[in-house]
Amino acid sequence: MKDEIPIRIIVENPLEGVSMQVQRGKNDLLAPREATKKALIFDFEISVDLSGNVPNFLGKYAQGPKDARFVYVNSGTYAGHTHSCWGRRAKLSLMSISGKQIKEVLDGKASRIETSFPGIGRDGGPTCASVKGIEWKVVK
Repeated sequence: MKDEIPIRIIVENPLEGVSMQVQRGKNDLLAPREATKKALIFDFEISVDLSGNVPNFLGKYAQGPKDARFVYVNSGTYAGHTHSCWGRRAKLSLMSISGKQIKEVLDGKASRIETSFPGIGRDGGPTCASVKGIEWKVVK
């Protein structure tokens, strides 16, 4: 049985002048719902199957193999900004989201699951590769 859960990703202090979008499927992109100098906010729903021992994330936003699903946040040319000098993807693992967290949302005890990460990497460009240290939180 599949359920839809609301997800929010917040990119904190994104690199000015560089587009960022969430990858949907192989070729589609989701623009931020809100974009300021301080944050980009992406809201979408992800499908999840709770019939196994661990949640199985499905649908257009879930990338990768069943036991290592993630969401891509693309920047620069990967985000449709054709004249950017950047072309990167930040990989946000979904595997630390627990069944308990999902059930809180499905039971109406919470409104969504969210995470945030810095928009600028150590090299001064957009954050890219596997983002370490992200924490998925249940938001009431």
